[in-house]
This record gives sequence, structure tokens and C-alpha cells, in this order.
Amino acid sequence: MNSLFLYANAPGDAPEGNKLFKATEWLRRVNKQADDPLRVLGRLIESCMEIQSTPDDWNHAQSESDKMRVQEILAQHNLQYVRGGNVVGALGVPSRTLDSMLRAFDFAAVDHEFERALGNVESEPREAVSAASNILESLCKAYIAEASLPLPQRQDLKPLWEVVRKDLGFDPGAIADRDLQTILTGLFAVVEGIGALRTHASSAHGSGMVQYRLEGRHARLAIHSAHTVAIFLLETWQKKRQIRSSAPWRP
Repeated sequence: MNSLFLYANAPGDAPEGNKLFKATEWLRRVNKQADDPLRVLGRLIESCMEIQSTPDDWNHAQSESDKMRVQEILAQHNLQYVRGGNVVGALGVPSRTLDSMLRAFDFAAVDHEFERALGNVESEPREAVSAASNILESLCKAYIAEASLPLPQRQDLKPLWEVVRKDLGFDPGAIADRDLQTILTGLFAVVEGIGALRTHASSAHGSGMVQYRLEGRHARLAIHSAHTVAIFLLETWQKKRQIRSSAPWRP
């Protein structure tokens, strides 16, 4: 137990007493003294949440039961475990949906950025904003590769998005419904805003004369906005895959 708490960077020396008292006392200390208590908690439960087992393993049922129990307890406090030893505020619907879709598409690079974004929301909001933009960049590159489209000369978000949106038919002028036109136009503005925020305020570039005071709520806004765009891109991509050989393509 001492080694586990030290690995998690729990503050202070090990308390005296039995395991129950020691764990309780050390967790109280973490909550009061640690700079990032949720990060310490994430590392404490990391081995439990990320253990890999199969139905043939003797302890598989117990391992899965333990994971579910921890998830339930975290959910009661509006928290959620994210791979890599992170405990964050409970994911919104866009993030949960994107997480499922990324697993279905098996995009390792995008999945990495997804985890990086969620894991840094509170502790490093600039890093989280950078990862939110990278989610969209990685998706665009994956689509361009599958569709055998030429990469733009500049491979940051805006030119990559232009290539993808044109190929997928994201053109407000081609949609008769004015309300959908408005939403799709807003989608373009969201992508441009995320790319600009990454350039001007994230960890991806050196700080300029103007200092952005990014907070967790700003990072969450960028992340959930990026996730909503990514879900629409993936759903449209999936639809195009399904009807590629049949009727003419429409977004």
C-alpha cells in the first residue's frame, strides 16, 4: 500500500495503523494537501481500472465487478475514470458518444488525443485545447488517407477541414432547409474557432503578447464542441461508406 500511494504522489509519509486507517488518513491528506487530488486518485485506482483480463482468467469476474463498483462510486460524485490514470468530471453526451465511435473505427491516434484532452481539462486547460484541435486534425487526416485525397500544403486544422468538408458535401448552399443551413454554417465557425484558439492560446504554440486566461470551463467548451463536430463527421463518413456503391452521395 505504501508503494501505491508513493507512486500516486500522495503527500507526506505513510500514516501509522492498519490498512483501513492508513488508506483513509492518506486519502484525507490527499484531499486537503495535494495540488491535484483527482490526479492522485486516478493513479491510485489506475491498476484496478486498467487491468487486462479475459473470461478464462480465474479472477476475471472479480476484476470486472471491481471496475464497475469504482465507476459507480465515481459517478455518484459526477466523476469518471479516463485511461492513463485520470479522474475527471463526468463526460457529457458528445464525449461519451465519440468515445464509443472511436473504438468502433479503431483510430489509435485520435483515441490518444481524446484521452489527452479529457485528462488535462482542469490541470492543463491549454494542453486540453491543443488536444481538442488535434482530435479533428487526426480525423481529417484519416479521412483524407482513406478517400485517397491530396493533402493540403498546410496540414493544420482549417485547410484539412476544407478538404474533408468538400468531399463529404458539407455545403450549406446545397441544403434546402434554412435551419440546417444555419447549423452547418455554425459548425464551420466552431471548427475555425477551435483551430484559432489552439494557435493563440493552447500549449501548441509559444505565448504571444496577449495572454489567454484559459480555465477548465473554456477547455470543456472547446472539447465538447470538437467532439460534436467529430461525431457528425464520423456519422457522415460511416453513411458514405455504406452507400458508396449505390445511389449518388448526399450529406
